[in-house]
Amino acid sequence: MFYIIAFILGSIWGSFANVCIHRMPIGESIAVKRSYCPKCREKISWFDNIPLFSFLILSGKCRSCKSKIDKNYFIVELISVLSFIFVYHFFGFTITSLLLAILSIFFIIIFFIDLKHFIIPNTLTFPLMIIGFVKSFDPNLNTSLFPNYLNSLIGGVLGYLIIWLIILFYKKIRNKEGMGLGDAKLLSAIGFWFGWISIPFVIFLSSVLALLVVTPSLINKSKEMSSQIPFGPYLVIGCVLYLLLFKQILKFIIV
Repeated sequence: MFYIIAFILGSIWGSFANVCIHRMPIGESIAVKRSYCPKCREKISWFDNIPLFSFLILSGKCRSCKSKIDKNYFIVELISVLSFIFVYHFFGFTITSLLLAILSIFFIIIFFIDLKHFIIPNTLTFPLMIIGFVKSFDPNLNTSLFPNYLNSLIGGVLGYLIIWLIILFYKKIRNKEGMGLGDAKLLSAIGFWFGWISIPFVIFLSSVLALLVVTPSLINKSKEMSSQIPFGPYLVIGCVLYLLLFKQILKFIIV
């Protein structure tokens, strides 16, 4: 029963994430307008806007103009559903699971916006920082996962400073911008959420992942060294991997 509730909540918030991903980069309101087809601009009826199922029923095509619907709409909703089910499975219906569900939606939106538009909006990173820091004052939360306020503050500052220094160093060497401050704010938010101890692991995991993905493209010359590469998605995946490996990392540090 509770898995069904997690599925429903995940699909609803996944649908909302799609609205944010599509509208935020172009400055459209995420609250006022009804959903519409980006090709023909026709408003989408409620029965064609049911998360996951409508995409499958319509065979991934707009009912009005028959143009293909971007498969990312389905992928976003699916990831959201799986995230909610995963969080419920391990944490039940608790404050911890609520916080992680909120974080997952922010991460999904940031991942797909940065992947396509190479930006991470302040309207996403600033609230994430605030939530991460404010929750650190609650002593009843999972203290092994979430840090106290001092650890959280150090993590937020450290996360921002590390990326800022990398940007500064790269600009000195190459005389041009490398990473963006959006990445610094995202890593800062991760630091606020999970403390300073998470920062080196997230940087390491995201950097290794980025190298594994980008290096083949450099070798076959489909990308150049100067090509723009969004780092936000790798930070998101790096943080998720850190959380999945959290207990093993904790044992390693203690030993």
